[in-house]
Amino acid sequence: MRLAGPEQLAPALGSVLESLLDVRPVTITGLTRMSGGASRQTWAFDATAADRTLPLILRRAPTAALDGQLMLAEAAAMREAARVGVPEPDVLVAAADPDLLGAPFVIMTRVDGETIARRILRDEEYAEIRPQLAAQCGRILGALHTMDPGALPTVPDVDPLDLLRSLFEATGMASPTLELAFRWLAANRPTATHKAVVHGDFRNGNLIGGPDGIRAVLDWELVHVGDPVEDLGWLCTKAWRFGAAPPVGGFGEYEDLLAAYESASGVTVVREELRWWELYGTVRWGVMCIMQADRHLSGSQQSVELAAIGRRLAEQEYDCIGLLEELM
Repeated sequence: MRLAGPEQLAPALGSVLESLLDVRPVTITGLTRMSGGASRQTWAFDATAADRTLPLILRRAPTAALDGQLMLAEAAAMREAARVGVPEPDVLVAAADPDLLGAPFVIMTRVDGETIARRILRDEEYAEIRPQLAAQCGRILGALHTMDPGALPTVPDVDPLDLLRSLFEATGMASPTLELAFRWLAANRPTATHKAVVHGDFRNGNLIGGPDGIRAVLDWELVHVGDPVEDLGWLCTKAWRFGAAPPVGGFGEYEDLLAAYESASGVTVVREELRWWELYGTVRWGVMCIMQADRHLSGSQQSVELAAIGRRLAEQEYDCIGLLEELM
């Protein structure tokens, strides 16, 4: 079943919510495809039933072929994160069956706020809260890393550097810069003190912000078990500063992030360890740029956005050179 546009999707959404809420009819209005999201579709809409209107979000796989268990894992991660105090939308329903809405999906409450990083980093509306965001991220990550892996039975636990190397080699792309960075990372790898649930994509752009700070953490599709410092390093990766100078997400300083994280988690992270993961994150995004472009070029998923992301490989190679000059 193909449900490409609002005209086909709205009635199916109404049927799903009628079963969930056990009330009829459910009227769907304002169904709008939101921008962004190369790996998932995001739709905003309102559902009205029995004189009550719920502002909701549909997060749907791009094709019916995606493993539905991945969407269920995302929903489970959001529920477990909310349990330990991470700000999250309420998950109403998640389904792996593509026949319901054309692809596996999650429906959740809509949290008002801003996700566009450049606005959070530059608009006057967020000027007062910006200096506090690094510490907020540290506290949120401190809570996030207490999540119970047992609540996420399908979450992977693999060596991140080995996995990244294998993904890079599978692309068939030659990059002397990424190769040099891989060798440095392998030779200088820090010893992980413990493992935890890792969000995997915790960064500016996947956070809903407001004048009061961070209101929700989104996009759990890369959740896994690993070294928790990976999340801190990814937040500091230069690509996610969106042109702003401060090293933590473009809005804060290393010291604020690390002090707040230590206060919340009791775990001390040294700067050298964080910087290793920052270089890892730069290499990782470079490999992901190659992979996302290949999805378009191979014809498996035609997307101008995926093609454009592929062009950003050169930026990551440039950033790798700068980091290696600092670290070597």
